[in-house]
Amino acid sequence: MSVTRRGVVKGGAAGAMSIALAGSLDGIFQTSAGADTGEAYGYGPLIPDPKGVLDLPKGFSYKTLSVEGDPISDGVVVPGHHDGTATFPAHGGRDHFPHWPDFSGAPDWPGWSATAKSANGKRGATILVRNHEQSNNGTRAVAPPELTYDPAANGGTTNLLVDRDGDLVAQYVSLAGTSTNCAGGRTPWGTWLTCEETEGFGAQTKTHGWVFEVDPYGRRTKPVPLTGLGRFSHEAVAVDPHTLTAYLTEDAAGPFGLFYRFRPRAHRGNYHAYLEGGRLEALNVRDVPDLSLVTEPGTRLHARWVAVPDPSAKQTSVRKQFDTITRSQKLEGLWWGHGKAYFVCSFSKKSDGAAADHAGQVWTYDPRSNEIELQLIFKPGGRFDGPDNITVSPYGGGVILAEDGDGEQYLVGTTRKNKPFAMARNALNGSEFTGVTFSTDGRVLFANRQSDPGVTFAITGPWHRLRG
Repeated sequence: MSVTRRGVVKGGAAGAMSIALAGSLDGIFQTSAGADTGEAYGYGPLIPDPKGVLDLPKGFSYKTLSVEGDPISDGVVVPGHHDGTATFPAHGGRDHFPHWPDFSGAPDWPGWSATAKSANGKRGATILVRNHEQSNNGTRAVAPPELTYDPAANGGTTNLLVDRDGDLVAQYVSLAGTSTNCAGGRTPWGTWLTCEETEGFGAQTKTHGWVFEVDPYGRRTKPVPLTGLGRFSHEAVAVDPHTLTAYLTEDAAGPFGLFYRFRPRAHRGNYHAYLEGGRLEALNVRDVPDLSLVTEPGTRLHARWVAVPDPSAKQTSVRKQFDTITRSQKLEGLWWGHGKAYFVCSFSKKSDGAAADHAGQVWTYDPRSNEIELQLIFKPGGRFDGPDNITVSPYGGGVILAEDGDGEQYLVGTTRKNKPFAMARNALNGSEFTGVTFSTDGRVLFANRQSDPGVTFAITGPWHRLRG
């Protein structure tokens, strides 16, 4: 199976519609990699940053927040390896932030100002919950014992309070002692699910490979795994707000990972639905053992769901509990939008044992039709490659993808007609982008450079001027 321009034309109206949703043929078949040469759509060409940090289109600007190693409080610094992130509206008084340290006696602390005590109650202020993808390495996440799961693990999450202008007001480590916190997902009841992309490491004192819940307001975060969501190399999660079904990706090899759903036993509008357990299932598409075999955007496949025998993987890794199942190399980003779960396969290589080569796929799963649909595929050697984290944009219904590919690293957007374009470029180094997400009012796009050093960017500009 392969996509060609002629093959797409032969697809007729359905094929044409799928391309309109997926992105232009130029974006899919582009073969010239390298510097930005201009955009006929999106927000125009990227302008070189005089500081050599982040190239953006004309009219856009950025601020850097919460750099790895920045001091937070006595003996605590911003952890490293910034990764998956979500935003939440800031509201209420300081009582909603019981774990936030008092920085009034530390005038040299970066980002602190006299507005810290009141900014969380002002319109447009945002709370970010951000992952740190570290196991027993990197700049350690340090938190009080009541927020620490395994003292041997260096990963965790940080909560940031940001005002409506994208300035950092305060931050603290909201969960520690977890490992390899890669991506995750926001819940309909207003919390963050942080995912461990691991099945353990040598120094651990507790099992790893779980999902944990983090309260952005610091009221009920507990370092207790949600065991019903399984123990495997979690990448991301997205929750259907109507049924509370969670969809999960697994980034693993030997064998490749699976796409899962978790159906809670109790239909409650909060985290109790997950604490009470449920049924974990894996996607199995008939006659498609590897998603890389599907290469034509617009292809729709009926989903079948198979129960996971042992979600806690007490003896055998979850993905090894199946003889016949649908797998994919590098199942990564996941986001809920437009009534569907958008999920990403970063790349596929036959040299790694995959069935076919590609440089990235974007899929959707529609629970109403119980179908997955290939929306976008990148050809190896093209301008864009290695999509990872994903968010659905409030402007025109497109998406923003964070690259973790070869060569230059981009934030890749899609227009109202879903034509792909370069939204930003890492001008400093080759570190991947992560944690792409909009503020709750849509004014600010947040994204992370993962390392060297890790940093969060707050990007603002004329979002409504989207062309195409």
